[in-house]
Amino acid sequence: MASRVVPIILLALLGILHAQLWFGRGSIPEVSRLLQKLETLKEHNAEAQLVNDQLSAEVRDLKEGLEMVEERARFELGMVKSNEIFVHISTK
Repeated sequence: MASRVVPIILLALLGILHAQLWFGRGSIPEVSRLLQKLETLKEHNAEAQLVNDQLSAEVRDLKEGLEMVEERARFELGMVKSNEIFVHISTK
């Protein structure tokens, strides 16, 4: 009788391990789903990194380049230097 118990226990353990492989935590379908989610997040991170790089370059230009600040002030705010006269020509 003891010789029959060992194979039954081993088959039960094999069944439990096989069920864990397909349905438990860390199962093959779950790992596949998580890998797909990881790829999606990597794509979003790459896009966000491009935006961050562009914004960093613009911030660097604004900090270092006074010409860019002056140009923005002139075109967006209509600012002029103290020795300049602003003339607006309408083409209607």
